[in-house]
Amino acid sequence: MQSLLNPNENRLLAALPAKDFETLAAHLELVPLALGQMLYEPGMQMRHAYFPTTSIISLHYVTETGASAETAGVGNEGMVGISLFMGGDTTPSSAVVQTAGNACRLDRHILKQEFDRAGALQRILLRYTQALMTQMAQTAACNRHHTVEQQLCRWLLLTLDRLPERELVMTQELVATMLGVRRESVTEAAGHLQSLGYIRYRRGHISVLNRAGLEAHACECYGVVKKEIDRLLSD
Repeated sequence: MQSLLNPNENRLLAALPAKDFETLAAHLELVPLALGQMLYEPGMQMRHAYFPTTSIISLHYVTETGASAETAGVGNEGMVGISLFMGGDTTPSSAVVQTAGNACRLDRHILKQEFDRAGALQRILLRYTQALMTQMAQTAACNRHHTVEQQLCRWLLLTLDRLPERELVMTQELVATMLGVRRESVTEAAGHLQSLGYIRYRRGHISVLNRAGLEAHACECYGVVKKEIDRLLSD
């Protein structure tokens, strides 16, 4: 399995010096992740960190009533499991696979051991944590102050940045869950974007026809998140 690992498929792993990656690669396991797979639940003991390569993982907060909303998405730009090196092994949120694909899985003990060496991995993970915090803060502001249509544009663009193609396998019901809004609101917003020629929607699939149109239609939140991720992970 190790021979199939490609550090360039995950930006954090790709940013490691060759020697550091070789040390880590001996402990990385390439694993397939299925759509809807739960990687961890609120309060659950976290045993692994995940570095997505072709998958996208959604971080959710679930209320006592069962309602939920995405606080951040994690694709090939990042990793899932920052609590493992930030001082806690659990979190009040959950992590579920939004887009099926692969990820590199690392045992929590190895992650903590390598992080505590205070080398390149620590620097890269701390910078990524700042980028993730920016995404979470911007998502909260966006959900409070911007329209569902703008939120949908932001979410589509961030998802596109993590995928090689322009078609998303995604139902409107799932998108509504991600945004924490009613399905009818997503249907209305998607219908308007389709009428503008920006997307084409058919059951379970969203194709982006005009990315520039989506970017122009989105609020500033997408640009803020993308700029911060690129700034922090470019070195």
